[in-house]
Amino acid sequence: MSAHSTPVPSASRPSGPLQGAVRVPGDKSMSHRALIFGLLSVGETHVTGLLEGDDVLATAAAARALGADVVRTGEGAWTVRGVGVGGLASPAETLDFGNAGTGSRLMMGVVAGHPVTATFDGDASLRKRPMRRIIDPLLKMGARVVAEAEGGRCPLTLEGARETVPVVYETPVASAQIKSAVLLAGLNAPGRTTVIEREASRDHTERMLRHFGATVEVEPWGEHGRKITLTGQPELAGSDIAIPADPSSAAFPLVAALIVPGSGITLEGVMMNPLRTGLFTTLREMGADIEAINQTSEGGEDVATLRVRASALKGVDVPAERAPSMIDEYPVLAVAAAFAEGETRMRGLSELRVKESDRLAAIADGLTAAGVVNRIEGDDLIVTGGAGRVRGGGVAATHLDHRIAMSFLVLGLAASEGMRIDDAAMIATSFPAFTPLMRSLGADIAMDGG
Repeated sequence: MSAHSTPVPSASRPSGPLQGAVRVPGDKSMSHRALIFGLLSVGETHVTGLLEGDDVLATAAAARALGADVVRTGEGAWTVRGVGVGGLASPAETLDFGNAGTGSRLMMGVVAGHPVTATFDGDASLRKRPMRRIIDPLLKMGARVVAEAEGGRCPLTLEGARETVPVVYETPVASAQIKSAVLLAGLNAPGRTTVIEREASRDHTERMLRHFGATVEVEPWGEHGRKITLTGQPELAGSDIAIPADPSSAAFPLVAALIVPGSGITLEGVMMNPLRTGLFTTLREMGADIEAINQTSEGGEDVATLRVRASALKGVDVPAERAPSMIDEYPVLAVAAAFAEGETRMRGLSELRVKESDRLAAIADGLTAAGVVNRIEGDDLIVTGGAGRVRGGGVAATHLDHRIAMSFLVLGLAASEGMRIDDAAMIATSFPAFTPLMRSLGADIAMDGG
């Protein structure tokens, strides 16, 4: 099992105006998928802009263990020589995914559709995260759980189907991970595999399936949902793929610029997939000055450069149906809400309870440590904010969660007494250059006491 590194307490302090132009790392969701589809393709896949964080590197190692030739050729540049759908080999050792929930769950779908056996494990945080919602549909497709920890958690040994069964599966919650696991297993099934979701989740898997040569049909389902149908047993062809900047990572310098008076920054090449931009929509409703320019396309995704200026924010009501398009951004949205005049209610956040930590509780506890009035009502988070009234000065417990860590370091940049976090080590899972990038804009972030 991955051992978590020695904790690195860190602190942020009130900063002068943030200024400059930066590009945040490549999108994490697309980086995982690019490596996985490279594994499942015939020929070479050339990836540029890959996020080289710990989570994605764990997926690269797993692809290698399952038979692919995976080579780093330069900064963010990787080549994957795949084995094709149906060509996987059983790994000789446990697949250690560290903190990577996305990588582990998607790769469970890959393994489930092939006649191989693999053991999945990770760090203490990953071992706490539920896998049963992923495994249940895979069992219907012919996979078998050989061993698992209590509650269907890692370490978990999965035996893939000898003959994968196509299914029609309706996801119990809006989850790109469940949907993707089923579609990835369905690649090696004869006939058509269908996933129905009542709320549309991020669609990178569907886009990338098409990019690599699979036939995928997508149609509306109900008011907000979609029906996705994959034709199984395609021959995927190695492809070139350029990965745009991650909107979930861009969220941190973006919110910092909004709340630190006098700031004005530019974020280059940010993915603008409409199923990933709920945070930008919400912040604009709050009065944020965010301008999208230079709109173009990279890797089959819409991208744009964002100009962001410090803004007077106001509280808003965030509807539950927006959650799938911004599920990873609620921690930093809560920070923005702390500096917004009035009350912000974020509805329908049950999914936050099963992320890297119980993010709903971790956000609320961190806000309380910062002196920000907040409460949880059912699955809603309500934050009462106001510019100039955020004291900070406390210590936010991160619970091995990278997004909690970065969010409260952002809060400290505009709080009167700054903010401390108990551990910044896990930030490397998704944004290894977070601290130097923020410092390059003028942020005062350092190891606690440094």
